[in-house]
Amino acid sequence: MQLLMILPRWVGDLVMSTPMIRAVAEHFRRERAAGELRITAAVKPHLRGLLEGTDWIDELVPYDRRGRDRGVRFAAVARRLRGLRPDVALIVPNSLSTAALAWAAGARRRVGVSRHGRRLLLTDPLPPPRRGLRIEPRSTAEHAMDLAACIGVPRQRLNLQLATTDEDEARGDAVLGRLFSGWRIDRDGPLVVINDNGAFGPAKSWGVSRSAALARWLVERLPGARVLVHCGPGDRDEARRVVGEAGHEGVRGLADEPELPFGLSKALLRRAAAVVTSDSGPRHIAAAFGTPTVVLHGPMDPRLSRSDHASLVEMRVDLPCSPCGRRICPLGHHDCMRLLGVDDVGRAVRSLLERPSAPAVA
Repeated sequence: MQLLMILPRWVGDLVMSTPMIRAVAEHFRRERAAGELRITAAVKPHLRGLLEGTDWIDELVPYDRRGRDRGVRFAAVARRLRGLRPDVALIVPNSLSTAALAWAAGARRRVGVSRHGRRLLLTDPLPPPRRGLRIEPRSTAEHAMDLAACIGVPRQRLNLQLATTDEDEARGDAVLGRLFSGWRIDRDGPLVVINDNGAFGPAKSWGVSRSAALARWLVERLPGARVLVHCGPGDRDEARRVVGEAGHEGVRGLADEPELPFGLSKALLRRAAAVVTSDSGPRHIAAAFGTPTVVLHGPMDPRLSRSDHASLVEMRVDLPCSPCGRRICPLGHHDCMRLLGVDDVGRAVRSLLERPSAPAVA
């Protein structure tokens, strides 16, 4: 049996799919061990590093319909998948193109949510949950588990999970050693990671000045604390500005690291005593390692990113216009993020660190 998964193209959604991926792999572990079943996943090329260290998938096929490399575009990937003769396809994204990919790959059974005009491309269409005439918001973790249940996989808790490799951990050691010379995470104080970036758009951003003020608040009030400003390749300038405005030797950032692979992010977020983040990919990576996290929601509906994360504080301002889910504030005031106060966020971090469950990870 050949089982195909078409996985999301966003970091957070991919990580939220891990409970389903793990559940499927565990349910069919005997068949996989006997060579009777093989799991293949189509995933955006640069996201493959997120799943490194896990053993749930037998083959990762890079897929990006907008990619520069023709070998990862729709037609080439459809031909490659068709050669595998997939029996079942679990289609996690709700886009028309992913349902078309499963159809073009020749999957005999195609399981997905019936939205965006793709009903005829699915053999097992799941109706979106509704309350009256309105579609009920659900997280990727929830609806991915619904897909697995359609093929007989028992539901599991929505615990996100990732893994690091030895190379990831060595890179994390090297970066922390460079940035905080002589300081040790298991001896001198907590490591707090601040992440105020994401590919979604500026509406999720808390802002450089508030992030810098929080970093300063933390190192001045938490004995021995160090603050690491996280960033991706496209957010280096903002991260440098946060470190510069904080103006404290205990605040450092990743902006000048020559490479920023997902393995490094995983290793650092795993070790953190707490993470403060917008509702973006790093929030879910932290959850996958059980790291205590403060999430600044802003324009996003919290129901869309729910998973089982015990050490979590979700902060949002209750406004008539929020959550709007827009990439740019349509009213121009950005109040849903701007009104989240530095002191309030700092106290939330401190409360997480004072909980008995807060980990001390070396």
